[in-house]
Amino acid sequence: MSLQALKKIVLPEELEKILEHCKDIIVPDNRDHLLDLALGGKEQKSLEVAYYVPGNGRVIEATVVKCKNGAVVNYQDPYMRRRDPDCMVVADQGETDKPRYSDVYGEDFKPLRTLTFDWLKEQESLIVMPFMSGGNELGYPSLLVSPSNAGFFAAGLADLQGFIPKAEIPEGFTPKAIIYLAPPFRHTHFSGRQVVVHNRLENVHELFSYNLYPGPSAKKGIYGVLLTIGELEGWVTLHSSTVRVITPYENVLTVMHEGASGGGKSEMIEPIHREMDDRIVLGKNLVTGEKLYLELKETCELEPVTDDMALCHPAVQNGSNKLVIKDAEQGWFLRLNHITEYGTSPLYEKLCIHPKEPLIFLNIDGVPDSTCLIWEHTMDEPGKPCPNPRVIMPRRFVPNIVSDAVEIDIRSFGVRTPPCHKESPTYGIIGMFHILPPALAWLWRLVAPRGHDNPSIITSEGMSSEGVGSYWPFATGRMVDQANLLLEQITNTPGTRYILVPNQNIGAYKVGFMPQWIAREYLARRGSAKFRQDQLVESRCDLLGYSLETLKVDGTYLPKGFLQVQYQPEVGKEAYDKGAEILGKFFKKELEQFISPDLNPLGKKIIECCMNNGKLKDYEELIPMRI
Repeated sequence: MSLQALKKIVLPEELEKILEHCKDIIVPDNRDHLLDLALGGKEQKSLEVAYYVPGNGRVIEATVVKCKNGAVVNYQDPYMRRRDPDCMVVADQGETDKPRYSDVYGEDFKPLRTLTFDWLKEQESLIVMPFMSGGNELGYPSLLVSPSNAGFFAAGLADLQGFIPKAEIPEGFTPKAIIYLAPPFRHTHFSGRQVVVHNRLENVHELFSYNLYPGPSAKKGIYGVLLTIGELEGWVTLHSSTVRVITPYENVLTVMHEGASGGGKSEMIEPIHREMDDRIVLGKNLVTGEKLYLELKETCELEPVTDDMALCHPAVQNGSNKLVIKDAEQGWFLRLNHITEYGTSPLYEKLCIHPKEPLIFLNIDGVPDSTCLIWEHTMDEPGKPCPNPRVIMPRRFVPNIVSDAVEIDIRSFGVRTPPCHKESPTYGIIGMFHILPPALAWLWRLVAPRGHDNPSIITSEGMSSEGVGSYWPFATGRMVDQANLLLEQITNTPGTRYILVPNQNIGAYKVGFMPQWIAREYLARRGSAKFRQDQLVESRCDLLGYSLETLKVDGTYLPKGFLQVQYQPEVGKEAYDKGAEILGKFFKKELEQFISPDLNPLGKKIIECCMNNGKLKDYEELIPMRI
């Protein structure tokens, strides 16, 4: 039956030869079939995903156990539990600003490509799974080719991107992208590192995944495929979550939250976190230990739209003066590190402990036949939990999900900020939220700071950048082309407004993700009403746009030091200015790489404005701002 199904697929010649040599080919029938494959069989309760590696013998890459609420995957190597931000290389000779395989490894990729195909031919059994990158309506035909003992990878990809069951494969299915999964090569060729090789051929985008963590390939690799296609066709897939917010008075506001990995995208679509007594902790002073509380008797209803990837396809724009987006995924790769005890996030606890169907968990402590608890994270070492526990949540399981395209009222950008005080000045000077002119909003997306204590990627020292739109680590082309696409998108959608939101810390206060939840509640209650000029004040740091003079939520005024951080006594103007200097130097360093003859002339003026220490009004003159 699998061979009959494969006849419907237009296969590249190399893949045809691989499948001709393979003894058994599995084309999944349905999701239950995939979950059985994840455990090595219907009756299996555990599986070691292992491969023979020359010189190392049998190497166990991961274990999978069957819990009551799903399959729990754990990697033997703690390094494999987070995405390496530098794992991408490009093998072809097309235009790119990314490292080329030949430059990094000193040889052409073709011999390794042949070795990879030879290894796949030798496998006892292969999974061949068709799916649509970017969704069934607007997506692009794609395939996964995987050893069958990596069934959890196939099941995870199927939950993330959707898949086409064997009986539903359309005649003439022609893949535009193919993932080839070959885990042992990370040991034989890459010194144990995660590596994903993009090979953009004329008719197909090949993606060679030399590791079993789905983040760089099943997740961000497919993101890279969509960015490559969009670059050719003139559109982008934004790195963002989206939520439709309905106030107690039935006002509706749609917020899209962008930012680097760990920047609060998944959290933006979560309900606001409360204490057991229903109070809300606004922040905890790291110097005095004092907690500030906020009372919200009734919060807004949330209708999630996207979690991480927003397809900005021209087919959905329909002439709107606001940005229009649609989810590019069928499932969400939710990080659970902030859920450390029962009651932290009732929504996700309910979805994960009592799911409609079994889920796939990563980096969670799981025991066969038990219920996997999402606050029991795998330990990287004694006393040190993995910072990147995950669950793959099919979007159809999420309550009140919105599947249609939506107009965006507010584009928010999130930044993980460190504590800042007089003894240790840092860039943690961003207030509860700031209003940005469009030109500044564009610059923030170009530099896209990875930010403080990022849990999603291998740690990098100091202040680093995730680049254009915060999706640059997944893109295969040129930075200037993506910068131009983002700028055109901003100028073409003047009806959408922009804010900047910190998370983790505001000055001397530990705040977690509270700023974006407060901003969401406050802006939704305001509706489409504009700010009066007296409600805003130019931020002391021009890169932060406008600060709020006051902010009142449900009758409670927030302390001014949460809005304008220089007024916190633990910070003051001197430490604030040192933080502003850190931000300024970071911006100038990151923006230099965008200066190119191919840069949009308006973009060139905006970058020159920043390089010349431009004032807020200068940015507003370049692109008018709707307050």
